[in-house]
Amino acid sequence: MDAAVKDEQIEIISKLLKSMSHPIRLKILCLLQEQELSVGDLRHQVKTTNANVSQHLNILRSQGIIDFRKDANFIYNRISDRRILELIQNMRHLFCPEHE
Repeated sequence: MDAAVKDEQIEIISKLLKSMSHPIRLKILCLLQEQELSVGDLRHQVKTTNANVSQHLNILRSQGIIDFRKDANFIYNRISDRRILELIQNMRHLFCPEHE
């Protein structure tokens, strides 16, 4: 494999993991692996402000990790990449066996 391509892939993966590594964003992803949730639902679960949740969601959206859909006045967030779901499930399995 060409080293430049490999370095590019490593850079992409590094940015992806960096954007996921914040505790609030990681908790959001754990919550979203089960179902779509609104900003209000996430705020309640994460115990922070709507503005803070929205800021973290924007970071995850900018990396293509999550997507959203509008339904009337609500915006529902979901994980958009199956690989992210698998990654979260594997991390929970490896590091949080009590949740299995």
